[in-house]
Amino acid sequence: MIPRYSRKELVNIWSEENKYKIWLNIEIAAAEAMEKYKIIPKGVVSVVKKKGKIKVNRIHQIESKVKHDVIAFLTSITEQAGIKARYLHQGMTSSDVLDTSFNVQLVQSGKILINDIDKILLILKRKAKKYKLTPCIGRSHGIHAEPLTFGLKLASYYEEFKRNKKRLNDAINEISTCAISGAVGTFANISPKIEMYVSKKLKLKPEPISTQIIPRDRHAYYFSVLGIIAGSVERISTEIRHLQRTEVNELQEFFSKKQKGSSAMPHKKNPILSENLTGLARMVRSYVLPSLENIALWHERDISHSSVERNIGPDANITLDFALVRLSDVLDNMIIYPKNMLKNINLTNGLIFSQELMLELTKTGVSREKAYRIVQNLAKTSFAKNLKLKDLVKKDKLISNKISQKQIEKIFSYSKHFKNINYIFKRVFK
Repeated sequence: MIPRYSRKELVNIWSEENKYKIWLNIEIAAAEAMEKYKIIPKGVVSVVKKKGKIKVNRIHQIESKVKHDVIAFLTSITEQAGIKARYLHQGMTSSDVLDTSFNVQLVQSGKILINDIDKILLILKRKAKKYKLTPCIGRSHGIHAEPLTFGLKLASYYEEFKRNKKRLNDAINEISTCAISGAVGTFANISPKIEMYVSKKLKLKPEPISTQIIPRDRHAYYFSVLGIIAGSVERISTEIRHLQRTEVNELQEFFSKKQKGSSAMPHKKNPILSENLTGLARMVRSYVLPSLENIALWHERDISHSSVERNIGPDANITLDFALVRLSDVLDNMIIYPKNMLKNINLTNGLIFSQELMLELTKTGVSREKAYRIVQNLAKTSFAKNLKLKDLVKKDKLISNKISQKQIEKIFSYSKHFKNINYIFKRVFK
């Protein structure tokens, strides 16, 4: 991923240096097991640990000639460690190293993403409780529906990110497998005990059955979860963008003192961070499809998945990490305008209480169809003539004969809409 949308922590995980370090750890762990079970002579591991260093440029030089990255890596280590390094990789195949290493990198990335989500959860919880009873208008199809509270909006996002955290933990568990099973996965030239040892050393689980690779449905699951999390990032970002529109103005991204919104129009304060997050979410989701297509490989293996994973492995994780950190910053620093929220609730002159009015009519014996028609006609008049619906209702003889003036006043209040807020919050923040 380009540096603009990258954080050092994730970049380091997907660096060549870290990848080769993991490869070396796998080879050393396998050699330790082989020494333990007297498959190779004692002393191999100590020599490799002491002399085997990661030299990225040298590995690339060798690879440019041999056209094989694992062979180039092993050759580079052998150059430094000497003759004893010939015992490395005994009975193993390249995918044992590549796939196990890839899973380690995914696990390392996933754990950072979990931390990112935890920060978002903390912010959402704090903000939701702060604005728990701050009235705002609920919208469906972009049109005013009924009142809710801004805290309830945030609580909805909190619950979604709780699900995302669980999904990601499940995906990390799914991807936490190790395969040291040799060519086509039969353990023909290597003992399953080696795989068990390496798995424990790397804090992974042995892959129950591999071919020559770890099955790619595991990886598809992981990347699919990243795509879902990206969708949640975009959901919040889209809401922020809508609520920052000039004619809505219920909240605003933080705008720093020296920040400029437009090269042409000095007055502009644009929701650029949320727009940026929308774009980054699209990128993360775009990596899901190729991960799904990687599941179907030829026979026991081919390498059509390899070029895909060299791209989507770093890019999906680095991009989502950046997006999550940016989202937490946006949420933490956004400016809320409760007065404008209340102003917007009242924009439609009480139309938002139409459902309760209709239901109250049905309680008096009026059919639902007739009650709907009566209230809809009054709502149309209210909207067309910019009149308060409550005033029209009070003047309507049919309604006045059915519902008392006191009850009409009660209908046109927010209290009923907020009576179960505490109940919902207890379910979310239990």
